Amino acid sequence: MQGWLPGAQRRAAWALGLWLIAMLWGVWVVTRSHFTADMSAFLPASPNAAQQVLIEQIQRGAPARTVLIGISGGDEAARAQASMALARALRASGLFEQVQNGERGDWAASARWLVDRRYLLSPAVVPQRFGADGLAEAIDDTLSLLGTPAGAVVKPLLQRDPTGETQHIVENLIPARAPKVADGVWMSREAPRAVLLASALAAGSDLDAQAHMLQRIRDEFVPWAKDGLTLQLSGAPVFAVQSRAQIEHEVHWLSAWCTLLVGGLLWVAFASGRALLAAALPVLAGVMAGVVAVSLGFGTVHGMTLGFGSTLIGEAVDYAIYYLIQAHAGVAAGDPHGQGWRRWLRSSWPTVKLGLLTSLCGFAALTFSGFPGLAQLGVFSMAGLVAATVTARWVLPALLPDGAAAQGWRISLGRWTAAAMPQWRRSRWWWLGLSMAAALVLWRAPEPLWRGDLTALSPVSPAALALDAELRSDLSADDGGWLVLVRGDGEEQALQRAEAATEVLDRWIDEGRLLGYDSPTRVLPSVSTQAQRQASLPEPVALRQAVERATRDSPLSASSLNAFLSDVESARQAAPVRRADLNGTAFAPMVNAMLLDRDDGSVTALITVHPASGQTLEGAALQQALSGVPGAHVLALKQELDGLYQGYLHEAMWQSSLGALAVVALLGLWLRSVSRLIRVAMPLALAVVLCLAGLHLSGAALGVLHLVGLLLVVALGSNYALFFDSPGGGPDGQALDASALSSLCLANLTAVLSFGLIACSEIPALSAIGQVVAPGALLALLISAAFAKPGSAPSSDG
Repeated sequence: MQGWLPGAQRRAAWALGLWLIAMLWGVWVVTRSHFTADMSAFLPASPNAAQQVLIEQIQRGAPARTVLIGISGGDEAARAQASMALARALRASGLFEQVQNGERGDWAASARWLVDRRYLLSPAVVPQRFGADGLAEAIDDTLSLLGTPAGAVVKPLLQRDPTGETQHIVENLIPARAPKVADGVWMSREAPRAVLLASALAAGSDLDAQAHMLQRIRDEFVPWAKDGLTLQLSGAPVFAVQSRAQIEHEVHWLSAWCTLLVGGLLWVAFASGRALLAAALPVLAGVMAGVVAVSLGFGTVHGMTLGFGSTLIGEAVDYAIYYLIQAHAGVAAGDPHGQGWRRWLRSSWPTVKLGLLTSLCGFAALTFSGFPGLAQLGVFSMAGLVAATVTARWVLPALLPDGAAAQGWRISLGRWTAAAMPQWRRSRWWWLGLSMAAALVLWRAPEPLWRGDLTALSPVSPAALALDAELRSDLSADDGGWLVLVRGDGEEQALQRAEAATEVLDRWIDEGRLLGYDSPTRVLPSVSTQAQRQASLPEPVALRQAVERATRDSPLSASSLNAFLSDVESARQAAPVRRADLNGTAFAPMVNAMLLDRDDGSVTALITVHPASGQTLEGAALQQALSGVPGAHVLALKQELDGLYQGYLHEAMWQSSLGALAVVALLGLWLRSVSRLIRVAMPLALAVVLCLAGLHLSGAALGVLHLVGLLLVVALGSNYALFFDSPGGGPDGQALDASALSSLCLANLTAVLSFGLIACSEIPALSAIGQVVAPGALLALLISAAFAKPGSAPSSDG
């Protein structure tokens, strides 16, 4: 702190000490922060009822816990053996709620449970079925099945179940689309591959447990891999774990390369280790403050937010560059040693401060977003920029009161720029004409500019998505494109309403408009429906008489059906089947996935609807058909997801518009001149228009992250425009000298380099930001220079 006056030296020591204490506290908070890669953070925090169900399914529902498994290679027999061995090992692991591969043994215990309760579960149980005529017809139908493939199920139960109630239940439980079975297990119809379906016990949001589960599958498959078979995994758990790993890799990769590139550029410019370390301090403080603010404000820090933090290097380092170069300019101009910071504080700090305020206005809008992921980006940016600016304002003067001496090519850069400025100002009309052409391109665009979707936020590769589609096709498991949600105040009401909805769906099946549906009521009817079925069962004497008449001309004798009579009487006295009774059976996971308990005590039944082949389901017509069922809502998943994203995008756009208006209002209050306001705002507007046109012409589908990138362009560009409007960075009117110009150019180069690197990221969300900011920052500087305040020519003083 050589050269400081005693009072100033004490203030510098206090500033440095407080900064170090704040950084140590930040390290303490960061080490205790929770980081996540759950992409549901980019879903709304306050969804409507239908969206809430969808989000719950994404976060912790059955789809979030289901792994699709493929086994390829070898011959069919080898694949079948591997499927059976892997299924046995996974069931024994205790990590899975259910593992299915088509083996009948999976359902043996559950089948006994079903047979014992068949008269409460079968939809065919009605009073007329147990009269003499109804019994005779039912027995004949059952006997006719003995010569068919279904005979293997019917024959062992014939004397206990002559009316075939078990067969009725089984038929209803057969999925509308079922996989191919070969060698006793599921096989693909399209490829040489065995397929399995495994549902993990761990919640979909528990990525550590999901990663452990996936590794267990791989470990159990090792013996078969040695025999030349190949394991393929897909599904939400695979995507989530891979996304987390990729985000972590990208964060480290981007941070390392950004540091190397920007650090190398600064070293060439300053040729000083002290200057290089000083330039890193605002970046370090900004990233630390951003993580701390998000951690304290949201409880978790999303990996995408942390990746976004690497973008802060490109802006936070600008503050250090402005100080290091412009503070030294004072000493070069004859100020006493140790006092260079005072000239920077007088001439440049007001502009830096205004640039910070405009950036905060832009990002403040995002903090009020109803989407936690977007709000995190806003909070991170605001906290990071404030910390970086505070560091540049109070800490750098304490360490380097005279900035950094001019070295190397930085001097030449400033002189070349100063010499080119008078001619460059003449290009403003060229920029205006180009921007008008760009605006025309945007106006005449044949399709909407903002048409991105949720896949733009996901780092899942196209190859992984293609494998997922193949395995789903093999399993005849669609992605649940249509759902009917039926809400009730409790479980019984939800089941009753679901039964009313299935009556409508049955009519649509009869009309050929639906292929089928999956409903929890097929395994768990409402208590009232079970009571009606019990009431349909006759008393023992009446039933025996009906049996004797029904079997007079039948191969079955009445005396052979004593077990049937006993089972019917037991069913008449049985307690209704409740949801808890399914525990331990193969039906429990299925029903639990289709009955969602809510915190308010209500229950929502999910009915998956399968449109008829080659037909498009008319959602509005189905909703109208279900209008008589209270609490029923038809949900088209893709349309709902698209609607979520469009709501996300719409909210972000109007919030960004408010932020832009706030920036303009702030500039107007500060500049107090319409001409100056236009001169400052015009380059920002033109840079945004040119960026949008370039992205459109490149075929990019613009989304939320492109919008965030445009906010960054405004944040960076506002600093350039303000410096050019206020020569020297302050109100005293001196011309921009070579030092000031070199600081602007060097700051711009660091931003373009860092964001250009981010544009190469394999994570679409981060890549989108880089693709906007790298060219946008360059355009903002060039156009700001073209619209620079006219006056005396820039000085060539270094």
